Amino acid sequence: MTRTDGPMSPRPYWNHNVHYHRLVLDAVPDGCARALDIGCGDGMLVAELAGRVDEVTGVDRSAAMMRLARARGAGLRNAAFVEADVMATEGIRPGAYDFVTAVAVVHHIGFAAAARRMAGLLAPGGRLVIIGLARNRTPLDWCVSGAGVPAARLLARRRGGKCGPQGMPVEDSDMTWGEVRRAARDCLPGSRFRRHLLWRFSVVWDKPLI
Repeated sequence: MTRTDGPMSPRPYWNHNVHYHRLVLDAVPDGCARALDIGCGDGMLVAELAGRVDEVTGVDRSAAMMRLARARGAGLRNAAFVEADVMATEGIRPGAYDFVTAVAVVHHIGFAAAARRMAGLLAPGGRLVIIGLARNRTPLDWCVSGAGVPAARLLARRRGGKCGPQGMPVEDSDMTWGEVRRAARDCLPGSRFRRHLLWRFSVVWDKPLI
């Protein structure tokens, strides 16, 4: 397949998940041929990835999100969409992807189960990027979260407010920041965990070649 032509169009809206799309895009490895966006929602990130990789697939179990994603991706020759539960579907090929990402998804599944599944979908040497949510538990957690409030308000004002596609499934995480960090260390040895200002964490993991 051929990558989409022309510059990437401006993002149609902004929220705390979309804010970290740039982190995901910057992590795409050189020479990436196949990418998979798990829980792709309305397909915004798939459309952005289509400008950087040869083939990109978005998967989501929400029929409403799939309709939006397919409409957004109608003009992309190198993007495909699969309506399915990534934990069960046979339409997603294990070991076939050079890059796998999931934004605000793993807390809907469970970190350990999601991490094992995504690791299995990666080709040897491939890269996994997770952007996720966690809950506050310690006084430090609450202080760090509080520091994000003025930044979020400023960014929202600059970008016309915080919004997203109607019908997007929303759920709080039941894992604390510390629990996520430990789970990432245990499930994805050598992964890089980072907590970000706008109430998100990132986990980046490179699958060993052997």
